[in-house]
Amino acid sequence: MVSVNENYLKLKAGYLFPEIARRVNAFIEANPDAPVIKLGIGDVTEPLPAACREAMHKAIDEMGDRGSFHGYGPEQGYGFLREKIAETDYKSRGVEVSADEIFISDGSKCDTGNVLDIFGNDNRIAVLDPVYPVYVDTNVMAGHTGAADSQGRYEGLVYLPVTAENDFTPALPEEPVDLIYLCYPNNPTGVVASREMLQTWVNYALENKALILFDAAYEAFISDDSIPRSIFEIEGARECCIEFRSFSKNAGFTGTRCAFTVIPKGLKVTTKDGQEVSLHQLWNRRQSTKFNGVSYIVQRGAEAVYSPEGQKQTRELVEFYMENARLLREGLEAVGISVYGGVNAPYVWLKTPGDFDSWGFFDQLLQKAHLVGTPGSGFGAAGEGYFRLSAFNTRANIEEAVRRFPEAMK
Repeated sequence: MVSVNENYLKLKAGYLFPEIARRVNAFIEANPDAPVIKLGIGDVTEPLPAACREAMHKAIDEMGDRGSFHGYGPEQGYGFLREKIAETDYKSRGVEVSADEIFISDGSKCDTGNVLDIFGNDNRIAVLDPVYPVYVDTNVMAGHTGAADSQGRYEGLVYLPVTAENDFTPALPEEPVDLIYLCYPNNPTGVVASREMLQTWVNYALENKALILFDAAYEAFISDDSIPRSIFEIEGARECCIEFRSFSKNAGFTGTRCAFTVIPKGLKVTTKDGQEVSLHQLWNRRQSTKFNGVSYIVQRGAEAVYSPEGQKQTRELVEFYMENARLLREGLEAVGISVYGGVNAPYVWLKTPGDFDSWGFFDQLLQKAHLVGTPGSGFGAAGEGYFRLSAFNTRANIEEAVRRFPEAMK
């Protein structure tokens, strides 16, 4: 008889975004003429930068000639892209990261889940609450948790609430933990972490022999020069941190798929019998075994992000989406809603008005204003009473959404 991974059966009914899609599709079927605007999923709308398209066209032509054709590439990524990342994203900011510490992948979402392959099953894991659901669900799938309680919190995980009451600043765990997920700029709340806060977490990890899994997928949206763009800007981070980054939002690669993970070569953990093990070597082995690399064409497109034209064009994309965020933030404030985020991140996090819970406000927004957002409770128990709107949309849709906000308050 075939057996299955029964950990999957512990997952709550439906991943957050499929559940949103189900409700929206039901509404559209019942109201086919309703002009629905979707501000829920963080998918981009603007075309790939011209520099990236041109580089990919050139790479396609190369693939049509035997002399420049590329078959299997290095699982770690081509040197031309890894070197550009090391120089532009790190060394130019005074951060010590070498090209061979960078692993190119098809998405930071994939990497934050796949990285669990190199860790044991008895780690104590801490997550912020609310949290990007992938961090929790992949640990459930891997058998690192018990069942979920009535609020959706899984036995075995340590939840660190971040709400307006604590200024969205997580307290250090009151019990020992081994793996810590941090995401800044934060998804879903849109807040950022100060240098002092990140130093506190790095110090904690060093003192407790813990490891920080730092998701910096939205670092390009930081406009405040005092806010770190990388965890490796923090003293001691190379001894206790892994960093995940992506081209999805700054360069519009959500459908093109390219990202990278940084694992310092000196980052080590100790086995139960006292043996030191290199996480860099383990991840390299994992990728070499389970991953065949990102296509040559896509990596050439990603390399073009670092050209002068690519840097200019990606900055323009980021500025476009951040202007959308400003319009959303100010439009919500104009109708009396408390708003957070949307300054150094493309997400606006709001307090649901009146007596609405998160899903109640979802229904109100959809029914009254034909707008779709993301219920805060879908990101965790501490997200109840909050709601997320995404700035990733066309300017026309954002302006129309703002015009409709008063309808949602009726």
